[in-house]
Amino acid sequence: YQRRVRGQNMKLSHLYFALLCFVVALTATKISLSKREHTLKDINSAFLNYRVLSKYQSKYPDYKVTKEEAGVPIGLNNYADTQYYGPIALGTPQQPFQVVFDTGSSNLWIPSVKCPWNDFACDLHNKYDSGKSSTYKANGTTFSIEYGSGSTSGFISNDVLTIGGIKVKDQDFGEATSETGPSFILAEFDGILGLAFETISVDHSTPVWYNIISQKLVQSAVFSFWLSKTPDLKLGGGEMTLGGIDTTKYTGPITYVPLIQTTYWEFAVDDFSLGSNSLGWCGSSKCSAIADTGTSLIAGPATLINGLNQKLGAFIVPGVNEAVFANCTASFIASLPNVGVTLKGIVFTLTPKDYVLQISQAGSSICVSGFLGVNFPPPISNLFILGDVFISTYYTIFDFSKQAVGFAKAVQALSLIHISEPTRLL
Repeated sequence: YQRRVRGQNMKLSHLYFALLCFVVALTATKISLSKREHTLKDINSAFLNYRVLSKYQSKYPDYKVTKEEAGVPIGLNNYADTQYYGPIALGTPQQPFQVVFDTGSSNLWIPSVKCPWNDFACDLHNKYDSGKSSTYKANGTTFSIEYGSGSTSGFISNDVLTIGGIKVKDQDFGEATSETGPSFILAEFDGILGLAFETISVDHSTPVWYNIISQKLVQSAVFSFWLSKTPDLKLGGGEMTLGGIDTTKYTGPITYVPLIQTTYWEFAVDDFSLGSNSLGWCGSSKCSAIADTGTSLIAGPATLINGLNQKLGAFIVPGVNEAVFANCTASFIASLPNVGVTLKGIVFTLTPKDYVLQISQAGSSICVSGFLGVNFPPPISNLFILGDVFISTYYTIFDFSKQAVGFAKAVQALSLIHISEPTRLL
């Protein structure tokens, strides 16, 4: 009888341990992000113009963006405006990489060990070696992606992806054998992990987030971003949470805005305002906006954004839509009006501290507007990109189940140095 009871207890213990492992696997997973501070080279709006236009080319495939239309001099040397990136690993044993977690694209790619010796972007970054992975599966389909800041091409492979302790099996990704443009040569990240929808995935590769959901690696089909405005050794540059929301990173209610299509994380904007006055950009038909962690600034049609920047007192650099403030003193910046973005009837306020980027380099400082005018073609004339200037101000939740994006006031305080444990969903 004692032996039978002992055996039952052992079975119960094994069952409890299995359930415990299952619960731990489904808790929200946090990935720390690094932040690279802006330099004077980063804020070149002519370059960003072309990058944003090219990135959203797939919305209107019949319209081909040229560098001349975007206001970019041919041969312009610059590199990506993306600041925030974090760790992943591929293969068995794990091969580590730093990637941009980009909600404005859908593919995962990293440099390949098979890129030629004279490809400097490959040479300066971590490279994937399929020969060193026991879980590698060949695919071989070729791919090519144009980002505006540069292009990448190569072939598709398949392996185990590790992200924040989660192991994603059978993940397709691009092995880049060619990376053109100074963007990728000078970038501090190795590749890009897209978090937008499968409908815009190049070569129809299944995005990472889709595999995480289908393999039931998180309980909730939600991921969220907290981006730090001030890089700190203890806080890091930010944090992405997979499978949940970190309630320590925001304050007040969450406003959810439904998506208007499932390509990018795109939703309707009621209005934009300067101070207490509507800018009259949207009207009854409303504007559309995309929440994009892979773009630093807030971008919109050049005629509208240039007018806003002029009202703010910024000087528009001819030909490139770059807006610079002649006065960079704290008192002047504090005197500027707030800018509002109205979503579902709620005004999300951006103060001058939020939208003025103060950049120091080689002993000099410059204050640049966080609003970027882009020469969108007529079909895209009412589109806005809410990049990191907005997302660092408002904690952003990407809810795949609700088909909505949620926003709440981000906490940017020293008290966050003592970070709590990840939010538990069970």
